Amino acid sequence: MQKPDATEFDAYYNKYVSLVTEPDLIRVLEEQPNELSALLGKLEEDKGKFAYAEGKWTIKEVISHLIDGERIFAYRVLRISRGDETPIEGFEQDGYIENSYANERSFDDLLSEFKLQREANLRLLNNLRDDSWKRMGTASGKPISARALGFIMAGHIRHHIGILKARYLV
Repeated sequence: MQKPDATEFDAYYNKYVSLVTEPDLIRVLEEQPNELSALLGKLEEDKGKFAYAEGKWTIKEVISHLIDGERIFAYRVLRISRGDETPIEGFEQDGYIENSYANERSFDDLLSEFKLQREANLRLLNNLRDDSWKRMGTASGKPISARALGFIMAGHIRHHIGILKARYLV
């Protein structure tokens, strides 16, 4: 699948889309749960409450954010790919994390939930046809395609894995 062009998403999302350079988006999405588990699955539970600075999320909150993002991006893909032209509202990620209770959960529980959510999302994405991927909708007040959302899903994970490696797991 070709990458979306710049008219298919707001410039803000280029930081995610640009991180996916492979031609096979589905394969990238399939591999990410294992990559995340390999990175975080062996950490001591207490390490999950580590934040690299005051006011930053903990490692477990980052995983919870990834789960939230999976759900929200999939909802957007579903609506847009099915031709629903109703504008989709944005969401406040910090409020979601404040109410996630991520630090009370185990790494295994969080990583399992991410894996299950991604598996469900892959079932949705694997059944889209070319015309569905190319459909445009509106999310957070900006035009976006279902295809762009697929690349954003993958790039969002890569973005946060990069942050985890650079700032949390040093």
